[in-house]
Amino acid sequence: MIVILHPDSSLETPNGQLVLDFLSAKPGITARTHSIKGSDRTLSEIYLIGDVVALDASEIESLSGVEKVVRVSREYRVIGRHANDTRDSGFTYNGVRFDQDSLHVFAGLCAVDNPENVETMLRALKENEQICTRMGAYKPRTNPYSFQGHGANCLPWVFELAGKYGIRVIAMEITHGSHVREIQQALEQTGHPTGVMLQIGTRNTQNFELLKEVGRQTELPVLLKRGFGITLDESLNAAEYLASEGNRNIVFCLRGMKTNMGDPHRNLVDFAHVPVVRHLTHLPVCIDPSHSVGNRNIGPDGLLDVMHITAQGVIAGANMVLADFHPRPEQALVDGPQALHLDELSWFLEDIKIARSAYLARRRRASARHTNVS
Repeated sequence: MIVILHPDSSLETPNGQLVLDFLSAKPGITARTHSIKGSDRTLSEIYLIGDVVALDASEIESLSGVEKVVRVSREYRVIGRHANDTRDSGFTYNGVRFDQDSLHVFAGLCAVDNPENVETMLRALKENEQICTRMGAYKPRTNPYSFQGHGANCLPWVFELAGKYGIRVIAMEITHGSHVREIQQALEQTGHPTGVMLQIGTRNTQNFELLKEVGRQTELPVLLKRGFGITLDESLNAAEYLASEGNRNIVFCLRGMKTNMGDPHRNLVDFAHVPVVRHLTHLPVCIDPSHSVGNRNIGPDGLLDVMHITAQGVIAGANMVLADFHPRPEQALVDGPQALHLDELSWFLEDIKIARSAYLARRRRASARHTNVS
């Protein structure tokens, strides 16, 4: 059960404390609190765990300070889309809105290599009116002798270049809690010229201690990738770990499943789960076509496989696209063979617009049909 307080009755107010004391006194009930800070107000919620069936929702709603009571109808208490749940979803970070109605493209380098290539990439993004990118500073690798990323050393100049070219949000993978602190310190030292969305990669989806630590900080939003060999339910529970610790600014990313059934692609594409995640949760859904396909194959129609896969996810309602690009793929230190070229960026973005227009047209048709039926 979720108890939502009035905007003017935060947990620090007498009314908010009265509600918390009332609920904490109920036998067999544990109360956990969450506060969500928006641009103009703070929303306070109390999550009740235990024998909630016996609780009288109308009694709780009669308390001064309570706006609404929502009975949890799914396993995912915080991120789940519950019956009669009208809570605001999504979040705004560094001026960019992320929710189930938005669509942002994060094209960029899988791994940062040198300032020249980073600047060339960011310049191309600005020329194409993009405000988001991906830049890998920390790279977990299967082979211990492979390039592991430049780490904290590259953060200051990456952030400064991002600010120079108007990039508002960088998706950046982290593998340890210390990386979060390094990113925060570099942002502070450079004057916050940009923002960072922490990316938890597929190898760390069930690194529960990392999830807890990242969830406890609420300054930076999180992009959580689905685990490559676990169920969707297990991956969504990983997102619940983040949210239950306090950080609800989460984007859930589908990136393909590790199985030879996907051959000749790198992974079996799972973008049919885009609408599934959207109706199970309030989370915006990202797709990673680059790591799903893993190559630059071109079909007889002249279209890249990665473009076909991207269109499938976007037309199903994806809210974010994570794509590998590189000014000189032959020089890329990580995943060069799958990176798209900069002269393909405008083509890639235009193809996404076509798919997005088709999705919006389908949604309008569905809405009109439901209106006529009712």
